[in-house]
Amino acid sequence: MKRALLVIDLQNDYFPGGKFPLWNTDVALQNIERAIEKANAHGIPVIHIQHVARQGMAPFFNEGTPGADIYPRIIAAAPNAPVVVKEFADSFEKTNLEEMLAKLGVTDLLVCGMMTQNCVTHTAISKTAEKYNVTILPDCCTTVSEILHLIALHAVSTRVNLVPSSEAL
Repeated sequence: MKRALLVIDLQNDYFPGGKFPLWNTDVALQNIERAIEKANAHGIPVIHIQHVARQGMAPFFNEGTPGADIYPRIIAAAPNAPVVVKEFADSFEKTNLEEMLAKLGVTDLLVCGMMTQNCVTHTAISKTAEKYNVTILPDCCTTVSEILHLIALHAVSTRVNLVPSSEAL
């Protein structure tokens, strides 16, 4: 078993002052920082996933804007982690993520990030992800509201494991 921690879309536009701030970002950020710290301590590779929209294609994460940048505290927590740039909700779609995981010999994915009902779940249940043992860390995810977060987690619970980061790492 070889695990990797995927940190999806921890980007400036989702935080206060950004173009689309989410619910509960402070708690999710602290939990993700702890998860990265534990992953680093256990030799588990951390991979940043960054959504970049082509200019004019989306209301946020536009290419070349500060809002599309990975949140500074997340970069500080894993400064040497590779970055996979994507433009779709599924982090595997038209990216080098699968190739990167293969080179690392990864069999198990620990998935966290923003937004629970979109990029987190689409990555976790991607057709490409079916070859991995996938676990979502619910305490390390957030979205626009608590109810949407909980609905998304319940919906995906029949396909992937849901394990708090304190138990998964």
